[in-house]
This record gives sequence, structure tokens and C-alpha cells, in this order.
Amino acid sequence: MSQFQFKQFTINQNRCAMKVGTDGVLLGAWAPIEHNPFSILDIGAGTGILSLMLAQRSHAEQIDAIEIDENAFEQCVENFEASHWNDRLFCFHAGLDEFMEEPEDVYDLIVSNPPFYSEDYKTENDSRDLARFQDAMPFEDLIEAAQLLLSEHGIFAVIIPFKEEERFIRLAEEFNLFPLKITRVKGTPTTETKRSLIAFSFDKNIAAAEDELIIETARHQYTEDYTALTRDFYLKM
Repeated sequence: MSQFQFKQFTINQNRCAMKVGTDGVLLGAWAPIEHNPFSILDIGAGTGILSLMLAQRSHAEQIDAIEIDENAFEQCVENFEASHWNDRLFCFHAGLDEFMEEPEDVYDLIVSNPPFYSEDYKTENDSRDLARFQDAMPFEDLIEAAQLLLSEHGIFAVIIPFKEEERFIRLAEEFNLFPLKITRVKGTPTTETKRSLIAFSFDKNIAAAEDELIIETARHQYTEDYTALTRDFYLKM
């Protein structure tokens, strides 16, 4: 599907290796904004979906995205320019290391749906591999960047495989980032936990609020929680 229509914006994705998926929509709808972020950074933007969802949800005046893949970068810019919020959205064509060399700003909210297939196989499609394999952006690099670029009371929010949760939290602690909120995601009530949504802050004195989100009770029978979370975005919710 080369185009994905949401309620308030459209994503063109014909040139992006990573298409719109549940993970991105979950993080875009879930990422905490109660602290009224003025500035937001989306690391590894792909189509730009996270930035667009956060532009819809928040009053943030500065929403920056970074994307290393040239085709994805161009598509992200196209999606930004076609949206109602194009005056608040900006995409940089850069890798994380390059972006961190001369950071000009700190951000009140940093989000990332990072590449996380750490298995050793590769496909024939280089840009898809870049988007999906962890060696393109190791967790350590992502967390280090978040620590450097996050404002004092800022929040860093990610979606990762549940099996990586403990390791990710341990790594984050080394950079003085501590979980504030954790939501574990299951496809159905009987399947195993697949993903962890985690929000971090610099405040180590907060006990993380933990809960569970189940997406469906049966095929295309969405739970009330999932519907409530995504209703403002999906056309058919």
C-alpha cells in the first residue's frame, strides 16, 4: 500500500523501506505529552508518522525529525509538507552521530521506534535492512543521544521488543535515564507479550507505572483500550 490515510493526515510510503505499522501508531498515540512539550525530536523518522501524530496530539512548536536513508528522508519531507502542521515540522537528513556532533537544541520529548532485528541474517534489500536491523542504530547510541538531547524535565519514549526490555532499561540507567511508565503489548489475551512501550526521565525517584495493552480479542475485534488509544488516528476506529 503506497499510501496510508489517517483521519487528519496522509502518509505516502512508496519510497520507504519501513511502512506504516502498528508499532509506530502505538508509540505515536501513547507517548506522554502531559508535560506539554515545546520541542519534540523523532529519531529515525521513516515516513514521519510519529512526528505527524505528535503534531496532531500536542501544541509543540518545534517538531524535528532525523532520517539517514535518502529515500525515506525525501518521503518524510513530502509527508510533512502535505500536512496541516508543516510550519512546525522539520526533517534533517542525517545520522544520529552527525546530528549529535553539534546539537543546537534540547528537546522536551524524544521518541523513537528503533530498528531492532538483531538476528544475523540480511535480506537483499539494503534500505529495508537499514531500517530493520539494530546495527544501523544500536540501543546504546540511541540512549546516549537521548541523554544528551533531552531537556532537564524531558521524556524519552520508545517501543522495543519485550525480550529486550530488561537490557534496554539497564542500559538507560547507565545514562541516568529511569522508567516512568511501561506498557506491555500483547496481540491477543492468549498470545505472549510482544512489545514494550517505555517512557524514561532523569528522575530516579519515580516508581514506574506499569500496565498491559491487548490489541484484539479476535481477528479485527479490537479491545476498548486499543480503540481508545488509536481512535483519533485510524479512519475506521
